Amino acid sequence: MRGSPSKDTDSSRIPSFRPGTLWSRIVERSRLAIERGALRNIDTEQLFVTEAGVEFVVRAVSNLARKEKHDRTQHADGADRGPNPFSPPEPELLVAAASDSHWAVLNKFNVLDHHLLLVTRKFEHQETLLNTSDFDALWRCLNEYAGLGFYNGGAVAGASQAHKHLQLVPLPLADKGPPIPIETALPTARDDVGPAGLPFRHAFATLEPTATNADALHERYKNLLDKTGITALEGNDGMRQSMPYNLLVTREWMLLVPRSRECFDTISVNALGFAGSFFVKESRQFRIIEQTGPMSVLSAVALPSR
Repeated sequence: MRGSPSKDTDSSRIPSFRPGTLWSRIVERSRLAIERGALRNIDTEQLFVTEAGVEFVVRAVSNLARKEKHDRTQHADGADRGPNPFSPPEPELLVAAASDSHWAVLNKFNVLDHHLLLVTRKFEHQETLLNTSDFDALWRCLNEYAGLGFYNGGAVAGASQAHKHLQLVPLPLADKGPPIPIETALPTARDDVGPAGLPFRHAFATLEPTATNADALHERYKNLLDKTGITALEGNDGMRQSMPYNLLVTREWMLLVPRSRECFDTISVNALGFAGSFFVKESRQFRIIEQTGPMSVLSAVALPSR
């Protein structure tokens, strides 16, 4: 692909994508990264469990052991990238500059094809509150193709890296049902920020795509934080969140869920769980979700309604 980064590419010289070109860049960079062994697809089987009118998709992962082994060792090329794989991003995975403040980088171990990470160019901690620059990068990418943006606010919310990064996956999330399974439980219209009827603490707001920009998204986000009881704590590196949370963002709505713990039994839950999509490593974990009920699993790792 013309302009694609290579092993010796200076990431600071990677240009921003032109409007209407991001999807083709992601597809081409994914192809090249797979060819070079930089991108490791994780094979899954889609299973479905229905609770509370929502048909959740559960992906049974067949080769997560490969990722876990990789996390404990060096990269395939023998280079130890240290504790922060985003500083700098792996050249083969770098798609484009998402904005002046963020890189668009492929998720090295992707369960969903074309899974994009929006990584701050300069280090910011994952527990610092999102700002207008974060939403500017996300909104620019969301306007390129149908996708779901999400954020895991801290390790308890499912974040695996401390370097601030939002994420974006293409829709639909499953082979059947609505593009985002949880949408069947969400209201179709709402004028204000408030609860959406889910059985755990959360706040929901609709968006008007033609009237939305980074500033408007940031204001909505702050309203969601306020409604769920999350406050700003002053830290040495900026304003930090008072508790972990997950955030989902589409071009039509935002959903924020405070978290109480990362796992239900041995099943780690991140923001995609609250979109209606789980990942499991083994059949035992699927049986746990099936027997407990996926909405009940979400209630167990979120905070109770107030």
